[in-house]
Amino acid sequence: MNVLLVEDDPGDVLLTREAFELNQVRNSLYVVNDGEQAMAFLRRQGEYTAMPRPDMMLLDLNLPRKDGREVLSDVKGDPDLRSIPIVVLTTSEAEEDILHSYRLHANAYVTKPVDLHQFIRVVRQIDDFFVSVVKLPRSGQG
Repeated sequence: MNVLLVEDDPGDVLLTREAFELNQVRNSLYVVNDGEQAMAFLRRQGEYTAMPRPDMMLLDLNLPRKDGREVLSDVKGDPDLRSIPIVVLTTSEAEEDILHSYRLHANAYVTKPVDLHQFIRVVRQIDDFFVSVVKLPRSGQG
């Protein structure tokens, strides 16, 4: 499974990579640092023309250039991209952000734990759910 992580915090990117490695997650993890890069990756534009279509996206809400809310709205509004499951993975616990994300058709909303071991456990649970439990469309089909 190809996973696109949209995250601007280098520490959270590192933690996610470590969680994938520690949990022996066999997914390919691709990382972009802002919303504009995320949309270019998804649409295979510019430097991302050879990239695979992600099977799932982990999306932070607070991003530079184009925030995660805008990315979520753009992806779920695009008939070619809307079938990609999006897990909002953010520090925000604000009810407004949770409600707004689900109104924009996020598939899940997860608050990032600050504790390393909890963070690793959460990433593992997300992976287990989307790899072992949920049936997803094959890559490239939307």
